[in-house]
Amino acid sequence: MKLSLVSLLKLIKALYLIMLISISISACSKSEERAGIIDEFNRYWKFNLDEIPGGHKITIDDSGWRAFDLPHDWSIEGTFRSNHSAIAGGGALPGGIGCYQKSFHTPVSQKGKLVFIEFDGIYHNSEAWINEQYLGQRLYGYSSFSYELSPYLKYGDEPNIIAVKVDNSEQPNSRWYSGSGIYRKTTAPIHIKQQQKDWRTLRLKFKQNSV
Repeated sequence: MKLSLVSLLKLIKALYLIMLISISISACSKSEERAGIIDEFNRYWKFNLDEIPGGHKITIDDSGWRAFDLPHDWSIEGTFRSNHSAIAGGGALPGGIGCYQKSFHTPVSQKGKLVFIEFDGIYHNSEAWINEQYLGQRLYGYSSFSYELSPYLKYGDEPNIIAVKVDNSEQPNSRWYSGSGIYRKTTAPIHIKQQQKDWRTLRLKFKQNSV
């Protein structure tokens, strides 16, 4: 049975609307899932303004560290001085090295899922660890980035310790005030079902084989 041009256009329009609705529903569900996580992982961090040997260790004594919520900028807490190495162009505020730690628990129900942490911004030259396992280094301070935590997580009652070292000691390094530390919000954990990852991998292989 042949469709008229008008009927064909109506069918295409209907399919297009269905696709848009599906995309919108998917986006909303993902936003709702992540919205309940963001504030939770910005709370209850600890901070020490100084480089501490082994600052990423689980056994380190952090009783003297300051507790606070993210985002955080330690430079703005300092005193304006013309002789600071950041000079006037960088805000004439102190830089230095800061260490962060946070303890959290991961439910057993999250086993088999991918878990990430996203940092919206750290200035700058940051390094991160989870349970003393090195995650990586990020030199740049003005973009977001993420690390996968899944291979190193502990589940149930045993706590996880995430540690971040930020080195903003080499001054001047900016033509404007940059701040220092985890100056934007942090989102974690982000859960993606393992089978979803596998499905994307299979789809990629299919596309490669089809070329």
